[in-house]
Amino acid sequence: MNLKDFGFSIDYKIGAYKFRAETENEHFALKISENSNENFLKLEIIPKQKIELLAVSLSYKYVYDEGAVVFTNGYQSWTTSKEHKKTDRQYGLRGLCNLGAIKKIAGATGDYMFKNYAKVAGAFHSYTYGYIRSGMRVDLIGSLTDRTGWTIINFDMNHDRVRIEKDVEGLSPASAYTLFEIVRITGGYDEVFDKYFAAMEIAPPRISHMSGYTSWYNYFQKIDESIILRDLKGLSRVGDKADIFQIDDGYETLVGDWLTPNPEKFPRGLKPIVDDVHVLGYKAGLWLAPFSAEYKSQVLKDHPDWTIKNKKGKPIVAGIAWGGFYALDFYIPECAAYIKSCFDKVFDEWGFDMVKLDFLYGACMVPRNNKTRGQIMYEAVDFLRECCRDKLILGCGVPMAPAFGKFELCRISCDAELSFKEKFYAKITNQEIISTKNAMNNTIFRRHLDGRAFVNDPDVFFLRDENAKYSWTQKEILAKINNMFGNILFVSDDIGTYDDKKLQLLLKTYKKSDAQIISAEYLNNNIIQIVFKQGDTKKLIFNTLTGEYSEKVLEAKEK
Repeated sequence: MNLKDFGFSIDYKIGAYKFRAETENEHFALKISENSNENFLKLEIIPKQKIELLAVSLSYKYVYDEGAVVFTNGYQSWTTSKEHKKTDRQYGLRGLCNLGAIKKIAGATGDYMFKNYAKVAGAFHSYTYGYIRSGMRVDLIGSLTDRTGWTIINFDMNHDRVRIEKDVEGLSPASAYTLFEIVRITGGYDEVFDKYFAAMEIAPPRISHMSGYTSWYNYFQKIDESIILRDLKGLSRVGDKADIFQIDDGYETLVGDWLTPNPEKFPRGLKPIVDDVHVLGYKAGLWLAPFSAEYKSQVLKDHPDWTIKNKKGKPIVAGIAWGGFYALDFYIPECAAYIKSCFDKVFDEWGFDMVKLDFLYGACMVPRNNKTRGQIMYEAVDFLRECCRDKLILGCGVPMAPAFGKFELCRISCDAELSFKEKFYAKITNQEIISTKNAMNNTIFRRHLDGRAFVNDPDVFFLRDENAKYSWTQKEILAKINNMFGNILFVSDDIGTYDDKKLQLLLKTYKKSDAQIISAEYLNNNIIQIVFKQGDTKKLIFNTLTGEYSEKVLEAKEK
């Protein structure tokens, strides 16, 4: 890459005055680092006086082949991430969710408050990396680090352009500051991602596969000791074919008050249950949302000053879950000490081996302390890694890049729904909404992260008949997709109620897949085709709306 091939633009303020520049000037200098292969570009800004950055971008001409598709990596774990055709449109908030106070709540989970979505087909944006695919050839454009701010790659298929922007809101650099550190890699699908993660120097995760149980998707917050011990006994039916038993949300008195398990639900506390989990040979996992606190939580009653504030000094609503909640500011030393003390108790007193850390996006909703959103999220993940020492972390609701190489496991999709059929609200709200269709989409199209950045968590599959609306065919295809493309495989069912048919499918799904994915693509808006090698070369086609699927061995002429 060469800066002379790019159009450079920077908007900034000095005092009350705004400026736009396309080259260095009396206010700042630029330092450019490139390599001889023209596949790397690093651009630093060196201020000559105090300036406040508003927007920075690079753009260049890119001719998209006829029939090319563009992959966009969504803002966080739950955000839609897929390949788009030129005729597709990338939606942001929809309908009433764009209005006033509703927008602030519906938009809290994503990038909607700081990134505009194109209002036309053929224009898409992606976080940290993205690619253009023409047949089997992949052209990847990626940032080597977003620690200085989110790198947003904009693909304009209508005007044959790529524009790379940096989220620099809230930043006044005092010295040399890296704006972009970009690579471009072309080749086969696995080849480009192997090279990309090698260039980022991300070490593979220390584990490769886990399977087991999590309580959330059957009972939600309505759990107690008897339910947990009953389902632990149910998991024991599979013996050593499972690895982990996870207690999800509902054990705590209120979200944010992690040190006090609900005494009515768990009169003996959590340690005796962890001991029972260990007796059966499983790891014990626990769900927490370390940067979240319900409005009525004791931690907020005692420390209302610990919340992240907007410019008017008001606490920022971080989401609608639990009737609404605020985000805690880990930069406040006393707040950080509290969060660390919660982990110390979880690991050292209760004996848990893994934590699932959820709603992590809340840490970086607004830039502050002269730090961008990206820098804040990286430092939040660093803080969590320090708190958890060598224990396993399953990240969730987290912007992707900061989790690379830091979390052993990470969710790469939205939550699966209790019904295979999408609920009406999936089409009128945000791109993080609960949807089995969208979960399967992300599981397939973020497959490149598995084993490179962390172990992919595709969310749960359902085999039970109670409290879930899935036909047997729909159960089969969801289990199959999770098994082929993910490597942490959870159910929330009472396995003790399974008949032999369900138990055999569970054991098959828990087993690490040996399928080698050759390609995966949309044939139309609802039909996905997967070509893979598993002994023979096979083709799997399924309907994301109905769950109907077919699988066949390819003949030589089809390969």
